[in-house]
Amino acid sequence: MSRRRAAAVALLAGAATVGAFAPFGAYPLALLGFAALIQLWVKAPRPAEAFRTGFWFGLGLFGCGVSWVYVSLHRFGAMPAPLAAVATLAFCAILALYPALAGWLQARVKAPDAIRAAFVIPASWTLLEWLRGWLLTGFPWLSAGYAGVDTPLAGLAPLGGVYAMSLATLVCAGLLWCVVRGRARWISVAAFTAVLGAGWALRQIEWTTAFGAPFRAALLQGDIPQELKFDPRRYANTLETYARLSERSDAKLIVLPETALPRFLDSIDPDYLRRLGDAARRNGGDLLLGVPTRAAPGEYYNSVLSLGTSPRQIYHKAHLVPFGEFVPPGFGWIVHILSIPLADFSRGAPDQPPLAVAGQRVAVDICYEDAYGVAIARALPVATLLVNVSNVAWFGDSLAPAQHLEIARLRALETGRMMLAATNTGITAAIGRDGQVIARLPEFVVGRLEVRAQGYAGATPYSRTGDWPALAAALALLALGPLVARARRSR
Repeated sequence: MSRRRAAAVALLAGAATVGAFAPFGAYPLALLGFAALIQLWVKAPRPAEAFRTGFWFGLGLFGCGVSWVYVSLHRFGAMPAPLAAVATLAFCAILALYPALAGWLQARVKAPDAIRAAFVIPASWTLLEWLRGWLLTGFPWLSAGYAGVDTPLAGLAPLGGVYAMSLATLVCAGLLWCVVRGRARWISVAAFTAVLGAGWALRQIEWTTAFGAPFRAALLQGDIPQELKFDPRRYANTLETYARLSERSDAKLIVLPETALPRFLDSIDPDYLRRLGDAARRNGGDLLLGVPTRAAPGEYYNSVLSLGTSPRQIYHKAHLVPFGEFVPPGFGWIVHILSIPLADFSRGAPDQPPLAVAGQRVAVDICYEDAYGVAIARALPVATLLVNVSNVAWFGDSLAPAQHLEIARLRALETGRMMLAATNTGITAAIGRDGQVIARLPEFVVGRLEVRAQGYAGATPYSRTGDWPALAAALALLALGPLVARARRSR
């Protein structure tokens, strides 16, 4: 296959793989897309060629899968359309370097084709995917494991998290390649069945137990358009919307979205805060309010404040969004191009305790903090409930809200905890500890989602060990290639 044709196939395969993720959920596309990549990598004559092929696959995957970055930059950040398009393409190209490096790495490992397809390539992909999740603050969006949230492979999440599912997904794609190419066909079929069977068996295990009695929770969705959120003329209407939704609920725990009140806490009328607190106290419970706070000049936080029967507590967001919530050194000029309010938050402490509210110990995370499984698991086993507050209105009617919900479902699976997600424009949802969506609101409507919530105690293996089992398994599979190659030569 010519270099140009290989690049085109890789680009299309990467783009098609996006269909395996939310909102489409066509998981077979992940197996087919990765199997196509495996074919290209196995046939690549040199590591440099494998690098280029991986880059084109990654550009297709991220170019389609995170194209919503353009919406944020242009529509809501007021960046000129050509510059926003170039910036989005550059961002996707940087992300594509990780699949490119995975291609280079697997090509450097000596192994028979079948071992390369089923073990070496899955290990290389998983290791670089993990690296993408933390290097330069990390961007773990579209990790391959998320596509498997509704498959038997979800049983691996409480053991090794999303990266264990990524590894298993790539292994299954490699085994599919072996079957199609006639390499150890029956062994590959048996191994494929065994992987899915093991995942299914693990899904039957209940890693956590109920903590306390079920209780009512209310998740509020104000549907404040992003272009009007910080408009002073809209402020009074925003306050009345959330007060009305709160006062009409009898829930023990009421949750408002991220920056539901678009002003610093110290500039909000105390009588209004008292009104929200009274709504929670009437129900014998508490309310969680997303609001920016400031501790000193130049030091302000994206926070969640508790009001109600419990003592007042606060959580400050610790994992900030580059360029959206903090400006990396040397990039201050971008602030002059983007019209993003509150674009330079301070970081909260990474080890903040759960909030003791509504008879539960609630681990709060804000926006895309829930994309970092290890950070969420750090709150266990103390936390009994997970709560995410978000404002994905920044990305409009795009793939981002559905992808974010899929990420939240994985966090519930990894921790064995219920996840309550309250968002400004959607998707507001309640997720069971099995990762299934119990209830949700439609996007772009004002509403209140009332659900029966349950806290849980105990710890999954993942909450104790984090990503290390998945990484250890990937390293072991990577080492398997040279061992088999050496054994073949010694015969």
